[in-house]
Amino acid sequence: MGTKQIMVGNVPIGGGAPIVVQSMTNTDPCNAEQTLAQIRRLADAGCRIIRCTVPNMEAAKTMETICQESPIPVVADIHFDYRLALAAAEAGVGAIRINPGNIGSDDRVKAVADLCRRKNIPIRIGVNSGSIEKEILAKYGSPTPEAMVESALYHVSLLNRYDFDDICISLKSSSVPNTMRAYQLMHERTAYPLHLGVTEAGTEYMGTIKSAAGIGGLLALGIGDTIRVSLTADPVEEVHAGYAILKAVGLNDSGVNIVSCPTCGRTKIDLIDIANEVEKRVAGISNKLKVAVMGCVVNGPGEAREADIGIAGGNGEGLIFRHGEILRKVPQDKLVDELMKEIDAMIKE
Repeated sequence: MGTKQIMVGNVPIGGGAPIVVQSMTNTDPCNAEQTLAQIRRLADAGCRIIRCTVPNMEAAKTMETICQESPIPVVADIHFDYRLALAAAEAGVGAIRINPGNIGSDDRVKAVADLCRRKNIPIRIGVNSGSIEKEILAKYGSPTPEAMVESALYHVSLLNRYDFDDICISLKSSSVPNTMRAYQLMHERTAYPLHLGVTEAGTEYMGTIKSAAGIGGLLALGIGDTIRVSLTADPVEEVHAGYAILKAVGLNDSGVNIVSCPTCGRTKIDLIDIANEVEKRVAGISNKLKVAVMGCVVNGPGEAREADIGIAGGNGEGLIFRHGEILRKVPQDKLVDELMKEIDAMIKE
């Protein structure tokens, strides 16, 4: 089932649009200068949409400056207080993240739905395993994937009641299997665009692994329209991880794709350091290139034939290949420099 498309500012989500990578600021939401500085760093890293928490009216007022000066659309993260949602919408946000069932009476839900409809502001319903309504939790006994889906559909029904359907849904759990199952169930039941993520995923290392398994697994199944990798780390690393996941599942082929072997007893060069150095030095290249960094001639020439450029290790030296053709033999200490010269030459061609 294809998803409907919504617009967050000038960024399309769903309906066949490219997968959108987003993140969230962790600065003081009342400090516009500090928050904008972080947003600009995130935008430079490739972040397409940024979410900012709006915990009080001072932050809601600050949103006006942030929205005016941000290089990318801003999503207001609202919990419980519908007045903050109304203020954020007036401030010029591109979208609002709020669960309408948590903001009180029907007239409050209607006020938010009406204003967002008039201003063409979509709403993301964000269900976490820890935020499920007591009645639904009692029905299922625990925050199961089915409970998460029922909770999300309850919030959708509240918006639909007031003729609002410009909706995106997220169903996040710290459990990868539960997260994946919830999104699969929602994908089967609705056509709303889905915001993928594994909540409270953890540190940069473990959080990236969990996110790659959950987000990457869903994307490989054709499920998901926008992603946020939640890490206990600098938000810029969330963006880098997001693009790495897209690349791993074949949904982003820009930049350099490095293939490197895991090393074995045949390896006679310091391939681990070489591969890491190559990865660092090609990080800023946007050209689509496949670079092979292989430890020996057993797999090297074959992989290098598939790659645009590559190396295959020998005894303290390496061969540089281009489209499978040997260019020259290079000592280990010159290998990365010579490889980069060839990459630069290919880019200029």
